[in-house]
Amino acid sequence: MACLLETPIRMSVLSEVTASSRHYVDRLFDPDPQKVLQGVIDMKNAVIGNNKQKANLIVLGAVPRLLYLLQQEASSTELKTECAVVLGSLAMGTENNVKSLLDCHIIPALLQGLLSPDLKFIEACLRCLRTIFTSPVTPEELLYTDATVIPHLMALLSRSRYTQEYICQIFSHCCKGPDHQTILFNHGAVQNIAHLLTSPSYKVRMQALKCFSVLAFENPQVSMTLVNVLVDGELLPQIFVKMLQRDKPIEMQLTSAKCLTYMCRAGAIRTDDSCIVLKLDHDLKHAHELRQAAFKLYASLGANDEDIRKKIIETENMMDRIVTGLSESSVKVRLAAVRCLHSLSRSVQQLRTSFQDHAVWKPLMKVLQNAPDEILVVASSMLCNLLLEFSPSKEPILESGAVELLCGLTQSENPALRVNGIWALMNMAFQAEQKIKADILRSLSTEQLFRLLSDSDMNVLMKTLGLLRNLLSTRPHIDKIMSTHGKQIMQAVTLILEGEHSMEVKEQTLCILANIADGTTAKELIMTNDDILQKIKYYMGHSHVKLQLAAMFCISNLIWNEEEGSQERQDKLRDMGIVDILHKLSQSTDSNLCDKAKTALQQYLA
Repeated sequence: MACLLETPIRMSVLSEVTASSRHYVDRLFDPDPQKVLQGVIDMKNAVIGNNKQKANLIVLGAVPRLLYLLQQEASSTELKTECAVVLGSLAMGTENNVKSLLDCHIIPALLQGLLSPDLKFIEACLRCLRTIFTSPVTPEELLYTDATVIPHLMALLSRSRYTQEYICQIFSHCCKGPDHQTILFNHGAVQNIAHLLTSPSYKVRMQALKCFSVLAFENPQVSMTLVNVLVDGELLPQIFVKMLQRDKPIEMQLTSAKCLTYMCRAGAIRTDDSCIVLKLDHDLKHAHELRQAAFKLYASLGANDEDIRKKIIETENMMDRIVTGLSESSVKVRLAAVRCLHSLSRSVQQLRTSFQDHAVWKPLMKVLQNAPDEILVVASSMLCNLLLEFSPSKEPILESGAVELLCGLTQSENPALRVNGIWALMNMAFQAEQKIKADILRSLSTEQLFRLLSDSDMNVLMKTLGLLRNLLSTRPHIDKIMSTHGKQIMQAVTLILEGEHSMEVKEQTLCILANIADGTTAKELIMTNDDILQKIKYYMGHSHVKLQLAAMFCISNLIWNEEEGSQERQDKLRDMGIVDILHKLSQSTDSNLCDKAKTALQQYLA
């Protein structure tokens, strides 16, 4: 029965598609050539920016018909050109669209179209080929299957600036390794493309430059040839150096830098070559600006997208380059490198893998030892991520003296550094061993802890409360810490609950009390403090549910009847009127609060 349901579902979808798009495809079969042409033009206008329409037309079989019309000798050049334009538009949709076009053998049809004498038709075919070959789903080998294609494309380079732009873009995307480099090189790519570097069109210059960067990559033969190529009386390396100038777009500067780097690596240019040395000596600051711009770009790209972060990190040698940036002489480059790593450290997976593989924590700790505040703020923020419980870097960071460094940051006059210092300590204390918690309390000192609890910056106060909450977790730890610092902590809690603080601050403080109430001996510090008990009672009746819930956790931990002394604690709290409040809260419209109150009342009945 389940299988039978598939057919009507598919038919209903198809009927919907048919209703909206079928008439476009039907017009392609009209016996009147003029009506066919107009149908293709209307289809072109319908699919622009409309991925749903593109998908519908592909489903309805528009592609085979368009390819038929494109290849028919009887079709007018105008019709062929419009068909190529529509196919190009379909290719600019989703990757599935491109796969559908490839399945219909679009590439041989378009390559055949390049034999036409009509330039507009050739340009339309090349534009479509460019879109298809730059898609990640298109195998590059399809460009090299027919040995006559590459030499014909080389010949077409002289036809127009559009043929130059599209062909160079196809070459740069389809040159993947030494075999492809050799084919293009042997068919005169260097000589045919070199003069395009002086084209009046920026797009042509840029695509030609990209061609040279992929041709020269790890290829000594190409690199050695490039050194001696003359363009308008100037050697290619000199043209590349000119393209490094700060008045050129960043993309051009970076790509020309790649070309020169590959040539240096291949030994085609000596590292002390005058064209390189004079440029960098004259404008070392500019080179720093380029690196800074690159790191900033990666930081921005990886800020909110896990897939992009993964691609950046998986780029060959990328992590090494960024880590090296941490020790740059330029403060701005170091800052940009730290920001880039901070952006990438938002990835749980990368914290567990790449950040550990490259021991990023080591250079980061060096940066934190002596750096301007602007770098310290970002570096310490990144350290917060490396100290998360699941990060394998946490243990070596602890062993490298991070506790004292972070405690030092909490004394900074810069609020951002105080926040990051205490935040990192908070992460460090999460589910930590007693020894680590003791080290934090000893290094921070009780006096500093309570200074932070009275800090004017709310973020500092919230993170300090978070630290206290993490320190006061697991019963043995709670009892140990409260036995040595109980008096001061209870004083601080009282001051915060009495003060003019936000709901969030008071909720955190009540949660700390709930943790103390979970201790075996520590809970007596609450039970013998009538002032604190009255405050808990007050917040149970507060208008804000979150504060009521936090107070309720305190009461639940105090009256839990499986623990020693629970009967005495229950009796005292009953005398204070807590049971009456619990009965009232058990009728609350808030389900969470209601359930917690009923659970607490059951402790009295057990």
